[in-house]
Amino acid sequence: MKTIEVDVAVIGAGSAGLAAYSAARKSAKPDSRIVLIESGPYGTTCARVGCMPSKLLIAAAEAAHMLGAAPDFGVHPGVVRIDGPAVMARVRSERDRFVGFVIDGVDRIPAEDKIVGRARFIGPRRLEVDGYAIIDAGAIVIATGSTPIVPDDWKEAGERVIISDDVFDWTDLPGSVAVIGSGVIGLELGQALHRLGVRVSVFARGGTVAQLTDPLLLPLAQQIIEGQLDMRFHTAIDSVLLDGHQLTLTSTDGAGHQRGEQFDYVLAAVGRSPNVRGLGLELAQIELDARGVPLYDQRTMQCGSSAIFIAGDADDERPVLPEAVDQGRIAGANAGRYPEVQPGLRRTALTIAFTEPQIATVGARHKALCLSHAGRFAVGAASFENQGRSRVMLQNQGALRLYGECGSGLFLGAEMMGPRAEHLGHLLAWACQARLTVAEMLDMPFYHPVVEEGVRTALHELSKALANELAKTLAPSLAEKIDLPSIDCTPGC
Repeated sequence: MKTIEVDVAVIGAGSAGLAAYSAARKSAKPDSRIVLIESGPYGTTCARVGCMPSKLLIAAAEAAHMLGAAPDFGVHPGVVRIDGPAVMARVRSERDRFVGFVIDGVDRIPAEDKIVGRARFIGPRRLEVDGYAIIDAGAIVIATGSTPIVPDDWKEAGERVIISDDVFDWTDLPGSVAVIGSGVIGLELGQALHRLGVRVSVFARGGTVAQLTDPLLLPLAQQIIEGQLDMRFHTAIDSVLLDGHQLTLTSTDGAGHQRGEQFDYVLAAVGRSPNVRGLGLELAQIELDARGVPLYDQRTMQCGSSAIFIAGDADDERPVLPEAVDQGRIAGANAGRYPEVQPGLRRTALTIAFTEPQIATVGARHKALCLSHAGRFAVGAASFENQGRSRVMLQNQGALRLYGECGSGLFLGAEMMGPRAEHLGHLLAWACQARLTVAEMLDMPFYHPVVEEGVRTALHELSKALANELAKTLAPSLAEKIDLPSIDCTPGC
């Protein structure tokens, strides 16, 4: 078995790993050796089976949906036909194009820097790769990603129990799919497939809707989703069994009623598990949490005081692409300059679900604020039901909730479900990262008519709540605010 001495070893060539490799190269000394270890195909989760292919499917679903909504504008299209093979051919073709860009980047990495195989720790700074190589490293970055969770008893039903990755290899749209999970992935794919003519039922063990935590926004979000999909909240899955060429799914709802149904596929979207098992972390001499995930400093990505760093989905902190890249950049830079470890830029949290309406959360969410700012934050809200631009577009569903700190007036975060939430989310994330106060945000320009005027409405409400020191009392209920007239067209707002 050969031994290779390197300055930095990066385990995993996904978004976080590639960012870590690049950052380590820049921060390390010119003659340093940096290696990238990967056991699977190159291409990153985002490009191959995540962000990009899912948005391609959603884009096709939006086109089909707009044809159905056109008569509400007085526009009457002809007979609508959804060509399943053509839809999936475009998804796969464009997916492969995005993956190609990533692979081109990997191809530019020197061959001697790429090691193929599965790595595991055999010491604090020593790795074994598939029994053929020992790597002694000055520093190590764990960027092994995550894997969708599928309960073992479901797996026994065979290949028709799938994960989101499998959807993007379809050559045609199926007749029916049961989606298990009401997180971002489950709702995005469930709604998209439904709009493309697939019979879809979405099952959720609880009442969660994507990443929302606000107790007054959640019921509205549930109502909107239930109005669009066969959505089964508070429903347990009893069994998934193979039945000929289909699956029989048996479930029990919150009232105790059991029901058995047949589907072509069951899509497990109940969460993802960090890929840390099998890494031999017990030999790395670092502290682990109850799930076996290394404990680390969120500013430096360093595991304790060791020469080991972690980034991306492997740390299970914020499993989204921009975070994986940022974490990889910080981890790689610190590994390259180790032992000179420095805090890196951690941006304001921003998560978006590309459902209709879109769902976005920014900065501190309501549930977190109830712990960190108990009795010290206020809420401002706005409904999109009567908001001017939203009604013009016939996308007037949902609401926005903004949070501000009492005393300082600092803008803390937001949760929303509504039109153009991907853009509102960015606008508010920038304000949060710039540490703007609510008063400073109200000094910013607002055009008319735009969806962003809903932000101004919520800011006015939040400003009043802060001025009246309503930190210990929630703002008026969301139901009351839905009935308030929009102030978009009021002069002198």
